[in-house]
Amino acid sequence: MKPISDRVVVKPSPAEEKTKGGIIIPDTAKEKPQKGEVVAVGPGKDGNLMTVQKGDVVLYGKYSGQEINFEGEDYLIMREDDILVIL
Repeated sequence: MKPISDRVVVKPSPAEEKTKGGIIIPDTAKEKPQKGEVVAVGPGKDGNLMTVQKGDVVLYGKYSGQEINFEGEDYLIMREDDILVIL
C-alpha cells in the first residue's frame, strides 16, 4: 500500500485483554485502540514533508481514520493531522 498526499496507513495495536489489576475484559466492553504503528506514509501535501515515518508508534483520535482490511490484516488510513503524538 502506498498512500497519497498527506495520508498515513496505521496498523492498530491489539485491544487490551486484561486490566492492570488482572480482570479479563469481555469483547463487548473492549475499547477501540488509539495506538498503532505507521506502516506507510504518503509524500506530503503542497510541498510540506511528512513528520511521521514508517515504523513510528503513534497515538491518534478515537474515531480517526478509515478502517480497511488488506490481505487479512486490519489497518487505518488517516490524515497526518489526525495523529496526536509520536511515542
